[in-house]
Amino acid sequence: MTGFTKIIRLTFGLGLVATLSACGNVDTNPVGSIGSLGGVLGRGGNAATLQATRTRGAENVAVNRYLWAASLDIMRFLPVEAVDPFTGIIIMGYGTPPGGSRSYRATVFITDPALDARSLNVALLTRSGPATAETTRAIEDAILTRARQLRIADSAL
Repeated sequence: MTGFTKIIRLTFGLGLVATLSACGNVDTNPVGSIGSLGGVLGRGGNAATLQATRTRGAENVAVNRYLWAASLDIMRFLPVEAVDPFTGIIIMGYGTPPGGSRSYRATVFITDPALDARSLNVALLTRSGPATAETTRAIEDAILTRARQLRIADSAL
């Protein structure tokens, strides 16, 4: 085998590896990522909903945009790992709240376009297991309070 042939094969092999590694994460994450959300806020209905349409099906899921924004605002000390506006899920990695010593991880699930407690589910974990019910309730209450503040500020404009 000549030197030129070896270079061609090596170049082809590296190109193939690079191409396949770039495609490695397609549809492997069940939660997905935010992708392109241009223009989905408030489109096609109530201004208080975040609406998105799956390209694979005809499912329309409406998520309360105030709960969505409040969740990201209240939990800003946690790194966002994945979001899926199609199902209303925000997954956050471990982080320590300001002034705290324990690190937490959270999953927020917004199930309904209504701005009420039934629309919001928060799963809060510590490194040693689930967080206490009181801590989880305090986070949910803070998110709901912030969502109401955002709605009031929006209607004042």
